[in-house]
This record gives sequence, C-alpha cells and structure tokens, in this order.
Amino acid sequence: MQSHSHAEARGPRLNRQWGSAIARAIAAGLVASLAAWCWGAEEPKEAASGQGESAPIPTLPNIVILFADDLGWGDLGCYGHPTIRTPHLDRMAAEGQRWTSFYSAAPVCTPSRAALLTGRLPVRNGMAHDVRRVLFPDSAGGLPPEEVTLAEILRQRGYRCACIGKWHLGHLPQYLPTRQGFDTYFGIPYSNDMDRAADAPRGREALLHPRIEYFRVPLLRDEREVERPADQTTITRRYTDEAVRFIREHRHRPFFLYLAHNLPHVPLFVSPEYRGRSLRGLYGDVVEEIDAGVGRILDTLRELGLDRRTLVVFSSDNGPWLVFDQHGGSAGPFRDGKGTTWEGGMREPGLFWWPGHIRPGVVHEMGSTLDLVPTCAALAGAKLPDCTLDGVDLSPVLLGRGPSPRKTMFFYRDTRLYAVRHGPYKAHFYTRSAYRGDPEQKHDPPLLFHLEHDPGERFNLAREHPEVIAQIRRIVAEHQATLVPVPNQLEKVISAGHSAPNTSRKVRKTAKE
Repeated sequence: MQSHSHAEARGPRLNRQWGSAIARAIAAGLVASLAAWCWGAEEPKEAASGQGESAPIPTLPNIVILFADDLGWGDLGCYGHPTIRTPHLDRMAAEGQRWTSFYSAAPVCTPSRAALLTGRLPVRNGMAHDVRRVLFPDSAGGLPPEEVTLAEILRQRGYRCACIGKWHLGHLPQYLPTRQGFDTYFGIPYSNDMDRAADAPRGREALLHPRIEYFRVPLLRDEREVERPADQTTITRRYTDEAVRFIREHRHRPFFLYLAHNLPHVPLFVSPEYRGRSLRGLYGDVVEEIDAGVGRILDTLRELGLDRRTLVVFSSDNGPWLVFDQHGGSAGPFRDGKGTTWEGGMREPGLFWWPGHIRPGVVHEMGSTLDLVPTCAALAGAKLPDCTLDGVDLSPVLLGRGPSPRKTMFFYRDTRLYAVRHGPYKAHFYTRSAYRGDPEQKHDPPLLFHLEHDPGERFNLAREHPEVIAQIRRIVAEHQATLVPVPNQLEKVISAGHSAPNTSRKVRKTAKE
C-alpha cells in the first residue's frame, strides 16, 4: 500500500513542476489573448453556461476529430508548454473552447480508441486485457462487429466517413475501418513501433535512433497494402494531404473525418523540413509538424466556407510515454503518464472549434473522449444504439446552453477499475506504475485527492473525508452492476493452427432503433 508519507515525499519536485506549469499557463494565456487580437477572435473567457448567442445549428454539421498518439496534457503552447510552438492549435483554442479536465477513457492505445468510437468503456466490449494491453500484429481479435461506431451512427444521416491514420482496433480484414462504417481508410493498422524487422537493433536502440526499415508497419488504403514498411518520415504530411483531399471532394455533403496521427508515439519520425526546428528537440519537431497539419485543415475549411458548418475536435489517446525520457512528452502539473491511472495518464488536451457556434472560453468542467459519440449524434440528429453508453452529450457546454452532464469519470487500467473521480475528488482503489512490472497496490481506504486544490495528487485526504469515500463507493457499486462479461478480444492470438475468422465483408450496421 502506498502510504500517505510516500505520496507527500514527491512534494518538492512536484511543487517545482507545478510552479513551472503556472508560469507556462500564464504565458499560454498571453499567447491566446494575442492570437484573439491578431485574428479578430474574441479573447478567451471562462465559458459561461446558458450565456451568449450562436448562429443556427446546421442541420448536418461536418465533424472532424483529430487524435494524437501519446501527446501529453502539457505538450501544446495553449496548455503552457514553454518551447513547443503550436500556433494553429493555439488559435483553435483562442477561437474555440479549451477544456482543462478532459479525459481519455484508457491509459493505452487500443482501449482508448475503442472507447472514442463507441462511447463505451472498453471493459464492455472486450477491448481491454490485463496482460496484452493492446492489439499486436499477431492478434486475432478486434472491435466486435456488433459494436456500433460513430461512423455507423452518422451514416444513418447520409454522412461520408473517412478514417485516416492509426486504427489499432484490429488489423485483420473483418476489423478494418471499412468494415466499421468508414467509406475509406488510409493509414497504419497498429502502432508505429510494432512488427520490428528481424535485423533491427534490439531493445530501446531501434526506438531512440529509428530508421524506416526497422519497423515493417504496413500502410493500407482501404483494405489493400500499398507500402511496407511505411515511410514514417513523410506520414504526418501524407495524412494531412489525404484529409485535405477528402474535405475538398466532399464539401457539398456532410462528412465525418477521423484523423488519428500515429505520432508522437515512439519511434519519433519527422519530415526533413521540420527536423531541427523546435526548441524542444525531436519531440517538439514532431508535435510542431502535427500542428502545421492542423493549420492546413482549418485553412481548407475556411477557404471552402465550411468553417461555420464544421465542428473540429482535437485530443490524444493517452498521456505521454515518460519511460522514453526526452522522446516522451509532458503531462504538465499532473502525476505520471501513459499506462497509469494517475491524472497524467488520462487527462488530455481537449479543444473544440466551431466558429459562430462555440463561444470561445476555457472550460473547467469534466469531459471525455467517451462523450464524442453522444455529442456528435445529438448535433447530427442521429439515433444512438440500443446499448449501455458511458458517454454523455456535451453540446450544452459547447453551445453555451448549460453545464456539463459529466460528473463522474471511471479510470480503468485494463479490466480493473483503479480509480474514480466524482466532482473534484478522485479516489484510487489501486495504483501501479506504468511499465516497471511491479505488482498493483491495493488501498483500503482508497487514496483520496482534491484535484482542484491538488492536481498533482500529492496530499491524501482519505482520513478527512470518509463521507466522500462512502459516496464514491456507492457510485462504484452502481456502475459495476451494469457490467456484463463479454469475450475478450485482446487475448486472441494467431497461431500456426489458428483458423482465421471469416473475412467476408460484413453488411453495414446501423444503430438500432
């Protein structure tokens, strides 16, 4: 069990980090204000519920979700990073909403992406496992066909849907995006560090000093392999090229674009024109190239007159991969990073941009990538599937009509519920480091932190607030009563005698009445 004194022992270092974060946040505020003045946008304010007027909502707004890989909460200029320059994302924040308590649904890739596209915790659809935490090239499973994705929901309303970038929800044909509601796909089917070549260096050497040929990751167009190994030095630019092309080709009808970058996940690759540009080094180069791509997408929407008809969302799948030192990012003032249920593992940037509809401001209420399915469905007037959803509709906050309905966030590490946040309090029933191989620590009573007072999770308040712990225990019991055992998809492995699942193209699903 982690003791109260052990948690406090981290105090001096975290205090310095938090002090630095405050300075960064002040700088980011000045940047945002300057951006608003330069570009004619309203200076960011506290987003007010039920205040402000917006233009009439388009019947079928376009939806663009931009998703980074292993990007930390503190890795953008608008979130206080002192040396990574992200002018386009900063402008997006200045003209839209910047959420400070926005969460991914899991601390690693596969379950996080499953949650984003279904609005369901991964434990509900078998997309989490305690040993094989993500899908691998030898995995035989994937997102179950009966799961209804956001693409399938929006297709009901006539949307054209494109998936670009990292998929990581099953690489066999029956699990690819084109079988999950997307009309087109261009990207890699799993993480960029997988399928390492036999003659590549072992251990961290290949990850910290990578070459294209070290990783035999395939690049797919729809269901056909077009390049192997994928040239990862140009992949960020090519993803953006593909996104801009899709927007131009479908500008006269509603579209849904899901662009999931496979960076800044290690190994880090960057195009020659961005190498050596960032003060933050290679990691900064990678993030700044992603930012430039965001700028191209926003500029295209403005050029085509689609900006007031398009909601753009930017976030990340989980926190920074801290074990890779300078090749990993920053969680800002939050504790730990990728792989953990501490705040640094799951609290992410959350930017929402929709000129004329979203009132610019900073939102301190809770939101999650789980909420994108019900939010986008509400804005598009689409029916939700007849199943248990864990997401809520955030459109009242986006449109200035009311507060966030999200009051509770569940923090799963794989299949076990490790922590719960309710209001400002977060209780940790279990803790464990990300990748050290140490056993989990059970806490009874759970560790309790007031995140608004103590975002670094340093000061355990369990003794002072037993009533809060009792309330959270009731919430846990109610939640666990809704869980139903399902087949696990991540434990399925392709073996010599394995009979591959049926790869015939499935009939497109629609959300149930």
